[in-house]
Amino acid sequence: MLTGRLLLVASTLVLTTLTLTGTAHAADGPGTGAGFCGVHFCVGAGVDGKPEGSKPGGSGGADQAGNGSDSSAPVCTFRKLDPQPPEGSLLWDGHKPGDGAVYARECGGTGGFTVGTVWGAEPPTGTAVDPAVLAQQAVDRMLLRGPEIGITPKPGGKGVVGMPVYMWTAKGTETYGPNTASASAGGVTVTATAKVSKIVWAMGDGKTVTCTTAGTPYNAEYGKKPSPDCGHRYSQPSSTQASGKWHVTATSTWTVNWQGGGQTGQLTETRTSDVDITVAEVQVLN
Repeated sequence: MLTGRLLLVASTLVLTTLTLTGTAHAADGPGTGAGFCGVHFCVGAGVDGKPEGSKPGGSGGADQAGNGSDSSAPVCTFRKLDPQPPEGSLLWDGHKPGDGAVYARECGGTGGFTVGTVWGAEPPTGTAVDPAVLAQQAVDRMLLRGPEIGITPKPGGKGVVGMPVYMWTAKGTETYGPNTASASAGGVTVTATAKVSKIVWAMGDGKTVTCTTAGTPYNAEYGKKPSPDCGHRYSQPSSTQASGKWHVTATSTWTVNWQGGGQTGQLTETRTSDVDITVAEVQVLN
């Protein structure tokens, strides 16, 4: 068993040496020097400074560029080696000169930069950056919150059935927008801008109110006037609920417009906040 293991180790070392020796023929080609793909594995800087590990060479080498829908995948470009490696070089991956070609592969992204070679029957194409993926990354960098609820009656206070209820939110970048962020990869930058397009208020009594503005904060001088843009009236007291309160939820719809990489698009995010309020019946004195 020991002898077998030693032979395996020795064979591995020989294969590694042969692979690295074979790559010397490509050293004069563009984009080579940091790492190279051999017959059964790649030697290179890898992503995040880690070796790329074992990857098949073969005709599937073009797939090593990565998946463009994966935002973490590096963006790769390919250039045909000139001159091509001599016949018998391991870089041909079992093929012969004239059967396809060997290409230098350069991959760069947020995880780092790698250089290698790959055989291809046809010129491989680089993995394009998907601007939509970058747009989502930009959104993920934003801090988007639910509404910073303002409401009359105030929590802890007491309203009256039939009286106007005002609902509103603070107009901060995190609670209403606009909120802007960018993300970049492979020379492409996408900028996204998010703004609340509507707030749906579920009042707890089975009614909902959709407001396309931030709402108007209540002021004592308004008296019994209803809210001009985002209001409600309760027809029953909150004592009809087991909790004795109306549970109000406010859900913001954030509309995100983005542009970059020659494209534009729109995303939607939702955030919710809630609050409990007390509404009592009018007391009639005899």
